[in-house]
Amino acid sequence: MKIIKASLSDYNVIHAIALTTWHATYNDILSPDQMEYMLEMMYSNEAIADQIAIKGHHFLLAEEEGEYLGFASYELNSLSETTKLHKLYVLPQAHGKGVGKALVTVIQNAAKSNNNNKIILNVNKHNPAINFYLKSGFINKGEDIIDIGNGYIMDDYLMMKEL
Repeated sequence: MKIIKASLSDYNVIHAIALTTWHATYNDILSPDQMEYMLEMMYSNEAIADQIAIKGHHFLLAEEEGEYLGFASYELNSLSETTKLHKLYVLPQAHGKGVGKALVTVIQNAAKSNNNNKIILNVNKHNPAINFYLKSGFINKGEDIIDIGNGYIMDDYLMMKEL
């Protein structure tokens, strides 16, 4: 498995993985309208371009034998000495293959190389990925409810890992 840096030219791959993983993960958690709203807000071509070019997010793709299995995005120094893991999605058929772990390892190494001593992330309170993060050394630091507009909120846990 290879972890490669993604760019705007990889938008279609990122978008396709997002659609598949979001429906698998959130169909029983979010309403169809909220899911559509959030996918547009976070995964439109314009949103990804803004995240890369303006916000400085780094996108990674996990690839094995020509097949893309997942992606992640992160932001170095989102807070003092802190990297924020914004997105981590692995296709359902690739769960258990170490894809998430490989993506987190690359992000941890980037964080350390940039003198960041912790990684933070938000995860929906009902997302089964919480277990993955706990096994990966993250701890639950409490609740984080975020108004994302259009009458919707993200009802998350804030998680952190010391490096």
